Amino acid sequence: MTTLRRLVTNLADIPMVTAWYLADLAEAKGRQQLFTRQAPQRLKALREHAMIESAVASNRIEGVEIDPSRVRAVVLGKPALRDRNEEEVRGYRDALRLIHGSAEGLEISEKTILELHRMSRGRSGDAGEYKSHDVDIVEILPDGRSRLRFKTVSARSTPKAMRELITLWQDVIQQPIPPLVALAAFNLDFLCVHPFRDGNGRVSRLLLLLQCYHSGVEVGRYVSIERVIELNKERYYETLEESSRGWHEGVHDPWPYINYLLYVLKEAYREFETRVGETAARRGEKSEIVVAAIERADAPFSIADLQRECPGVSVDMIRHVLKAQRAQGLVECLGRGPSARWRRLSTIR
Repeated sequence: MTTLRRLVTNLADIPMVTAWYLADLAEAKGRQQLFTRQAPQRLKALREHAMIESAVASNRIEGVEIDPSRVRAVVLGKPALRDRNEEEVRGYRDALRLIHGSAEGLEISEKTILELHRMSRGRSGDAGEYKSHDVDIVEILPDGRSRLRFKTVSARSTPKAMRELITLWQDVIQQPIPPLVALAAFNLDFLCVHPFRDGNGRVSRLLLLLQCYHSGVEVGRYVSIERVIELNKERYYETLEESSRGWHEGVHDPWPYINYLLYVLKEAYREFETRVGETAARRGEKSEIVVAAIERADAPFSIADLQRECPGVSVDMIRHVLKAQRAQGLVECLGRGPSARWRRLSTIR
């Protein structure tokens, strides 16, 4: 909780690198609304793909793998499960569905955290329960030796620590602190508390997705944030260790890990825009996008306005649709030249 506590009591100047990430993400978030509005039917395949990749990648980071030929059936279907690993992958799938479908009404609370753990651990053993004995983070070296990477909060102190973490989160979101910085700080504190015997990493990624939704960052619906983390797994562990050093005393440097998570979100947005751009539009879909944008226009608009509302649609296509709509008596042009304003005359059907 020491990271959130520092944000609440004394937010130091945000590092320049962090400010750059926040600016890039603000722009990407703005474009996200345009992309999702222009062709929601084209995004169905991306949602399905992201669901599969997230369930598999998040478990694979923790060493839980299933037969590749069974992945689609386990994540999207309802066949009988063969083993414990398949139970955990499907359980994570269930947790993802809960977040994707109910994020707005799913608050950050102990109840939510315990439920996400119960689901992602396959609803067996100590799923949904805090650790009953101390569990430290130990690295096994190539030569077989081990070293202590981090000493987590004791099992005895975990319930109190989690209650404090939730309370601090409620305080932070009321402060003028960038939401993405706050959720990354929460993620760091959660992993340092390490409240469960197993499954902490998976729950941390589910909470990251949920808090992104609460912040208006919905890229995780279309691109697997978990897979982006997996692709940069070494850096994940490096920054986590770097930022957790001195955590108990409150003298740690949280920015390496915070910047890492911001980088992950930026990469997810970059991939989202690339994938949407590469998805072939069906015949007639772009004209439908323009028609829908005109339908939404309550005031006079220009061709430039439609371009902003319809990213990926050419000016020639927009002009073609306007010409067709004018011929049908649905719109009228209020002037001359490229900057002329147009007005909708009736509801377009």
